[in-house]
Amino acid sequence: MGKNRITIHDVAAKAGVAISSVSRVLSGHRDVSEKMREKVEAAVAQLGYEPDHLAQSLRKGATNTIGFMIRDITNPLFSIVAQSAEHELRKAGYSIILINSHGDLDAEKENFALFKRRRIDGVIASLVSEDSPYVRNTINELGAPVVLLDREVTGLNASAVICDHAQGVREATADLIKNGYKRIAFVSGRKDVFISRNRIKGYEQALSNAKIKIDEDLIRLGKFGEQFAYEQTKDLFSGNKLPNALITGGIGASTGALHALKELKIKPGADIAFVALDEWPMFDLLSSDLSSVYRDPEEMGRQSARLMLDLIAEKAPSQAVVPTIYRPRSSSKALSHA
Repeated sequence: MGKNRITIHDVAAKAGVAISSVSRVLSGHRDVSEKMREKVEAAVAQLGYEPDHLAQSLRKGATNTIGFMIRDITNPLFSIVAQSAEHELRKAGYSIILINSHGDLDAEKENFALFKRRRIDGVIASLVSEDSPYVRNTINELGAPVVLLDREVTGLNASAVICDHAQGVREATADLIKNGYKRIAFVSGRKDVFISRNRIKGYEQALSNAKIKIDEDLIRLGKFGEQFAYEQTKDLFSGNKLPNALITGGIGASTGALHALKELKIKPGADIAFVALDEWPMFDLLSSDLSSVYRDPEEMGRQSARLMLDLIAEKAPSQAVVPTIYRPRSSSKALSHA
């Protein structure tokens, strides 16, 4: 038979004090004498007592837990975002429950239901879709503060961390145009999320500023991830009017596009200009010295944690904007046959 669990009653008996005194010491109450604190802490150490934090949290109506939902934990950018947010939240006494939606709306619904059952104190989420009918009702009925990651949902009582993708993409596209490129293809994820809309906005603004007609066939929006970008890149280079530059939205999309170009024996920086939106050291295995548009995942994590703590403190919902930075390298240099 297992060893009986040490209780607060045992600690009180060992220290020779009242149970209420032990409770005040363990909860960090200021109205406790140093002598009393030493007695209780000594008893806790001798007995190896571990407080039941779940029971304490339920009594207080808080669990000191934040739900953190992203599309894909294998995406290195969002792994850093989550790690950064966790670091900040832990300093404030909160733990996180990290969960994937896998880009699936049904899984996302189940995740929100799980968060509600667990009575989490807040949710930081990168939503699958912004215009799904269930989103507003589910989040507004959650009964906990919500911070969105790179998403904009109207009519929602939530804070948001968004990146100024349009700025970085506009600069990248303008640089390609300056270097002589006119047929610039763009491959990215879903149309119904802020990040894709904002990126396309920057791309189209740069073309418009240069008085270049927008060719809808060069714009491929659909699914996030490698497979969609791989297929679309192959299709872009199967016709007669080929692009001479390619911008890809996200680590998965850039990886898929680079694999497709490698199979087609098209070399970025030599045969075509290439700009990756988001950076990843592993890109160097597929093509060296890629131009990129960078967003700081650590800052995204810090800001999401800050906004969450503000909401928990009952401050009004707000928005934090993280800039993006265009970093030109050899893959977008001027080519003689551009």
